[in-house]
Amino acid sequence: MFTKILIANRGEIAVRVIRTARKMGVKTVAVYSDADAKSLHVAMADEAVHIGPSPVGESYLVGDRIIAAALETGAEAIHPGYGFLSENPDFVDRVTAAGLVFIGPSAASIRAMGLKDAAKLLMEKAGVPVVPGYHGDGQALVLLATKAREIGYPVLIKARAGGGGKGMRRVESPDDFAEALSGAKREAKASFGDEHVLVEKYVEKPRHIECQVFGDNFGNAVHLFERDCSAQRRHQKVIEEAPAPGMPAEMRAAMTDAAVKAAKAIKYSGAGTIEFIVDASGGLRPDRFWFMEMNTRLQVEHPVTEMVTGVDLVEWQLRVAAGEKLPMTQKEIKLDGHAFEARIYAEDPTRGFLPAIGTLHHLQFADVAAGAKLRVETGVRAGDAVSPFYDPMIAKLVVHGPDRETALTVLADVLERTEIAGSVTNTSFLAALARDPDFSAGDVDTGLIARKQEALTAVAPASPETVAQAVLAASGMGGAGASGDPWDALAGYAHFHAGARRTALRRGEEEIVARVSVRPDGRFDVALDGSEGAVTISPLRGQNTRIARWPGHVTIFEGAASYTFAIQDPFAKAADAEAGIASMRAPMPGLVKVVKAISGETVRKGQPLLILEAMKMEHTVAAPHDGVIAEIAAEGAQVTDGTVLVRFEEAV
Repeated sequence: MFTKILIANRGEIAVRVIRTARKMGVKTVAVYSDADAKSLHVAMADEAVHIGPSPVGESYLVGDRIIAAALETGAEAIHPGYGFLSENPDFVDRVTAAGLVFIGPSAASIRAMGLKDAAKLLMEKAGVPVVPGYHGDGQALVLLATKAREIGYPVLIKARAGGGGKGMRRVESPDDFAEALSGAKREAKASFGDEHVLVEKYVEKPRHIECQVFGDNFGNAVHLFERDCSAQRRHQKVIEEAPAPGMPAEMRAAMTDAAVKAAKAIKYSGAGTIEFIVDASGGLRPDRFWFMEMNTRLQVEHPVTEMVTGVDLVEWQLRVAAGEKLPMTQKEIKLDGHAFEARIYAEDPTRGFLPAIGTLHHLQFADVAAGAKLRVETGVRAGDAVSPFYDPMIAKLVVHGPDRETALTVLADVLERTEIAGSVTNTSFLAALARDPDFSAGDVDTGLIARKQEALTAVAPASPETVAQAVLAASGMGGAGASGDPWDALAGYAHFHAGARRTALRRGEEEIVARVSVRPDGRFDVALDGSEGAVTISPLRGQNTRIARWPGHVTIFEGAASYTFAIQDPFAKAADAEAGIASMRAPMPGLVKVVKAISGETVRKGQPLLILEAMKMEHTVAAPHDGVIAEIAAEGAQVTDGTVLVRFEEAV
């Protein structure tokens, strides 16, 4: 076994690898960029090496710096985690040429599966079913459009390199094909450096079911059953589970057999995932699944497999890379219960899941009842920042129960008791999905979230009681926080008159001004300006109200929902920064990738004006109303949160 390994990654996967390495007595070396200098994975590792500035292209994607760090610290092997260089065969070659061990498959295996078109041809030869489509080298618009017509609409354009939904477009008709192809190629080029795409038949009621496989260097390969990853938004997985709901024994046998065949066809060593697209329109059948792609690395959702098999996949990775045989045979691997994983992101579901940034001033996860298990996989702590440079995942909540119904109930419960303040998150959306009747029944496909997005992302307005609690917490009169001052326990006490205080808050565009006064019985009256009557509430310290106060803000948690209010300076005067000229601002830092309009042009509501690339995805900025453009950002401009992208001369 290795004595020291370097982890060529960051965040929760780096923490995950460190945890297993520590259990095995293996020392770890972390690498970090400027943005990650004080991160959790750096604090946990035995050693840490700075590898460059915050952008991934200047740090985590610079393979030579990572290899140099391994050699300098005496590490014997490099664990790539997922993303970044984990599926880069050239990096694997450089690692082995430096006399180090790559904890993963060979460069040849990665190359065999790295391009989706070549991989599908290889799988066909191995007897693995492949989805109908065009996987050839031709990339001309006329050729691809012709193939799409032959396949039959709707079709799916997919980047042959990479994954994660990038470079992927669903096309409903020939009229939309050219624009979709252009967008897919552009995004694929930006994400993977390869704009080559393939075209496939779009399955009408698709389920995404994948099989975890594992091989060693002695010709052995096994599967660890399947995971269902059908709950997706914009081709990104949201909640994963194992095993797949409603999976018949006959289909499981056929699918896992195909997965092992795929692994053996390329002499695979290490952890890998064979992804299948399944036509669920007539239920799950052994003749209705097709190979999509292979991920030649550890998956983000690997913990659900660990929960139902009792296997530590990272430990297996280290053992196999160190030259050992697989720790278990196929007959020894058993299914036990059911597991779910929910990915908590800093993103705004009400704004199309727009990625967010911010400092996590308050971060608290729930415990679970006896009989269930919970794993919180995270790379952040309270006080850490969600950076614009990397994926905005905050944590993965992984639950296990004896059956699917129990596990899903536990998942919804822990989501509703999760508290995060400082950045907008998707916890309310995840809890709504966990409680959705179709999802609860296992009737899920990759279009479920899109069909129900409005209902799943709806946020109830803050109730008068919620507003009153926020006002009271912001006023400092409600005893919301612990204090060593005995007078603080006398909530709202005043020497010569009834205690009262005016407090101003803002939530979104709403201004809230209220007067808080203490009643003789110790409760409080909160009266909003302009309204009749008041809301009477008890001191916050004596309630079960879940509150987080952080610099300039107060957040009230109600179930999985949270309501954040900015505390206003009552003496501040609002200024009209735009002097009456309507403008559109960047909602997050990013790169202006494409500009589709010019100054002086008359545009219509909904017309695409530019494409902003941020958080590794493209976001189209459209005109909010009819008008004439006075100014528009330049193509190639790097913008920050709040930068004016478009300014209008007038609105019609």
